[in-house]
Amino acid sequence: MSKSKYNKFVRTVKKLFGVDHRDYFNSAIIVAAGLSERMKLPDNATKQMIEICGIPVIVRTVLQFEACEDIDEIVLVVRKDEFELYKKFYKEYGFKKVTHIVEGGETRQKSVLNGLRKVNPEADYVSIHDGARCLITPKQISEVCTWAYHYGAATAAQKPTDTLKRCDGAFIKETVDRDTIYQATTPQIFKYDMYRAAAYSAKKEDIKATDDNSLVERLNFKIYICDLGYQNIKITNPEDLYIAEAILRKREEEDG
Repeated sequence: MSKSKYNKFVRTVKKLFGVDHRDYFNSAIIVAAGLSERMKLPDNATKQMIEICGIPVIVRTVLQFEACEDIDEIVLVVRKDEFELYKKFYKEYGFKKVTHIVEGGETRQKSVLNGLRKVNPEADYVSIHDGARCLITPKQISEVCTWAYHYGAATAAQKPTDTLKRCDGAFIKETVDRDTIYQATTPQIFKYDMYRAAAYSAKKEDIKATDDNSLVERLNFKIYICDLGYQNIKITNPEDLYIAEAILRKREEEDG
């Protein structure tokens, strides 16, 4: 029996006998290959390189996954013209779990697939996260992991705070019951084989999806909703930078 097969056998036996769930091998794919068009930045700059309280957005994100005990490796999916910056970050911030830095695709869906191809083939779970959600914490990542390990799939989410309306053209058709509605965020965590089947099935059938949950939903797998509250924002518009900085400073005060 090869060493890799033996290690997988040992992990399987441990799981059967109730060993701590961190014995699952969990690969994180962090996607940061977008164009940041809504940020309206000059000179082809991207939001993932903007500093918040002195640290670039993408570095903050990576450091949270580095600090999470549930995450075993990190695959970064980035813009090709930013490769050199990531090599610099790798040394400057001491990334230990980043195993691959790969080029993104034309769409987010294609970017995740590029990252999936570099995931350790022995992975039990894959955790997919938006690089611009830099306020996620290791504790929150572990919370979503725990539910994914129990149900096979789980997603971070938050309840909407506004009244929601379904429209017919430019006019309100009805009010949506927001008690049954969640806004999907990330990380979105799945059994590796489950997500791989969903991703390649969608690719084969040319299915376009807005998030990774959508791909898995197509195959009728259940995905547990994990409400992480309202601080796990995605840096999308210029105003988000002020909100993120305020949240980080508040956390610093609370932590002393």
